[in-house]
Amino acid sequence: MQNTDYETLRRATLPDVRMAIREGRYRSHTAGLGTGCLQANLAIMPEAYALDFMRYCQRNPKPCPLVGVSDTGNPILFNLGRDIDIRTDVPAYNIYRDGVLDGRVTDIRDLWTDDMVAFALGCSFTFEHALQEAGIPIWHIDNNTTVPMFRSNRDTVPAGPFSGRMVVSMRAIPEDQLARTIEISRQFPLAHGGPVHWGDPAGIGIADVSAPDWGDPAPVPEGHVPVFWACGVTPQVAIENARLPLCITHTPGHMLITDIAEDAETPVLPA
Repeated sequence: MQNTDYETLRRATLPDVRMAIREGRYRSHTAGLGTGCLQANLAIMPEAYALDFMRYCQRNPKPCPLVGVSDTGNPILFNLGRDIDIRTDVPAYNIYRDGVLDGRVTDIRDLWTDDMVAFALGCSFTFEHALQEAGIPIWHIDNNTTVPMFRSNRDTVPAGPFSGRMVVSMRAIPEDQLARTIEISRQFPLAHGGPVHWGDPAGIGIADVSAPDWGDPAPVPEGHVPVFWACGVTPQVAIENARLPLCITHTPGHMLITDIAEDAETPVLPA
């Protein structure tokens, strides 16, 4: 089966993007894909832990903006799209066993069980299109890389076994476009909203902005400001600490692309 390249999918319709992912023709990051639609982080776990995880999201809405929850045992996220199968429609998945990353796969049909619950959390990839439309450059999209993500020094509010530090994503923004960037991203509450920090990375516990914990390094050129948004990889830190026997997440940067409008205030499918 022939792979589909990133630039082709940037110009493709959402159904074509989703089919390329489902059929295994595209397994890379989703930044810049599915223009106009909400992208989502993913956490899948046994039902026994689902209520505590839902409490964790409710207590930490900035890094964990909950936009969808599946029925127990049902991999079809009908509230987020007319044709979404959570087992196949993410380019890459991380598998955690007892809180340890145990591997990465591109399809979880053989891991799905009747007691699993899938959670979808809004992603900051969603507002990047609006930034680009405003003339604000997004380096990782222009250079086909994954946004850099870092463990910060900010604690989240625990719930049951789930706890940990907030993860943040970073984009270098021209100084004269910082205020506009903040204004635009605040209009996307389902995608983390406005940034949690900008300026000196040490202010949120990041020693070296060129060495991300996830994703790829991105430059901060002269005249630019590093800007940090709460990130939906935060639950992966909480999952490490919770030590669940099995939990499945998206691979950072490899998102579920929903049918929800990117500027929606609530996760409701368009009529």
